[in-house]
Amino acid sequence: MGAEGPTGPVTVRQTAADAWIWGYALLENYRTMYPQAIDDSDPRYVGGFGTFRHYPRPFTPANTDVVTPNNDTPYSWAWLDLRAEPWVVEVPAMDRYYVIPVHDLDTSYVGFVGSRTTGQEAGRYLITGPGHHDSPAEGFDRVLRADTNLVGILGRTYLAGPDDVPALEKIQSQYVLKPLSEHLHTAPPEVAEPQWPVWPEDALDSIEFFTLLDFLLGFFPVLPADADLRTRLAELGIGSGDFEPAALTEQVREQLRQGIADGRATLTAAASRAQDSTGWFGTRAQHGSDYLTRAVGVDKGLYGLPAEEAWYAGWLADDQGNQPPDAAKRDYVLHFPAGKLPPARFFWSATMYRLPERLLVDNPIDRYSIGDRTPGLVYGDDGSLTLYVQRERPAAPDRAANWLPAPDGPFSIAIRVYVPGPEVLDGRWQRPRPGSPRRTLATSPARKSSTDAGNVPGPEVLDGRWQRPRPGSPRRTLATSPADRPLLSTDTTATSRPARPRPAMPDTDHSDRAAHR
Repeated sequence: MGAEGPTGPVTVRQTAADAWIWGYALLENYRTMYPQAIDDSDPRYVGGFGTFRHYPRPFTPANTDVVTPNNDTPYSWAWLDLRAEPWVVEVPAMDRYYVIPVHDLDTSYVGFVGSRTTGQEAGRYLITGPGHHDSPAEGFDRVLRADTNLVGILGRTYLAGPDDVPALEKIQSQYVLKPLSEHLHTAPPEVAEPQWPVWPEDALDSIEFFTLLDFLLGFFPVLPADADLRTRLAELGIGSGDFEPAALTEQVREQLRQGIADGRATLTAAASRAQDSTGWFGTRAQHGSDYLTRAVGVDKGLYGLPAEEAWYAGWLADDQGNQPPDAAKRDYVLHFPAGKLPPARFFWSATMYRLPERLLVDNPIDRYSIGDRTPGLVYGDDGSLTLYVQRERPAAPDRAANWLPAPDGPFSIAIRVYVPGPEVLDGRWQRPRPGSPRRTLATSPARKSSTDAGNVPGPEVLDGRWQRPRPGSPRRTLATSPADRPLLSTDTTATSRPARPRPAMPDTDHSDRAAHR
């Protein structure tokens, strides 16, 4: 290739932009893996490769190191080096929802062990790297074949509440990881330890991006879908294992820098247009060559689950266009009409976060989320459900039972639907829009409450069928209203921020990042 880099129709700048979008997931993944699996002096260290670290306890407002925390399914973290041999994962029989997802170096999912895919029975599964796909499958319930030699696991297991922690700990202790040689009682093969590069904080926005990418490609054999880009990178010396930016001319280095900026701008624009999590996360077959959508998923929520496993959404604005909703200014309701509750095979939840911190909200009843598992919810006679989102506890007992405490200021709410129904995935089911429970215009439909004096909005107000007029201009439609944009655009990672924090995970992250989740 020479120091001038590739020539022809595709410029160095375009190659750099394409590579930045393609490699963004690899670098963000390494950014998490390094302190957890490699740097044993880091407090985030999980124990190295080949061991689970479990986090069984639910989050509270006192936990400030993780943003948009998920109390539904505490985590079990692990990292595997598959260069020398495959690894075995064993799970116990259980009567609760769980998923053990395995992802490649670029965050593409290799496969899933769990309630949705393999059931509730005990099982033994084999995870193989690209050099061991011919390993015998006898004695295993399923073989998960990875395309890269480094893979990660971010397991989730259902937690019913604080009193359920001992039972969860018992289950997590029965998740087993071991190399195939240990399972077969044979001598373990040897493999050289790489010289792991320390993560530089400017890696994503400097030429150092390509130095790290060059290292990581040593664990990532060329796949047919990536062949063209990998060839163009090879012309720049990226992928050889000894890429040296100083060997390039200043003109080529400047084109690389411009390409990085182009890639970042492309991702930012795509992320700003993204709606709910459908399509963000998936297997390599599901993503194909759509690397931009994969990058959006990483930006919105690193290690988020595919929508068929868990669907995430929320709001950026209320029904009056206020961005974000602000409980210091008004109270809100979320009204699910009869037959329109979130369709979930397992369960759903709505979690409150204060902004801009994206942390749980301290409140007198220690309720940080609400959902179909919440004891004592009061449903309407027709099966509808109204959630009351406000600072103060409602006076009426039936409203207090359905209270989701809000902060004295701006907030966001994330809805998580675990194994959603097809109507969620194809868009037939629509989440409700946050509205006001207070008395509105005199002409608005109202109904009497047996517990609250005076008039309160009728269901057609709460579910948006009745709309107040706006002087001077027609009301924006549902499709374009900012209230219908997904919460995840801000609830996971802001698309415009002075310093670039880590991507956040839509169901939260108990990893290393304060601005991650």
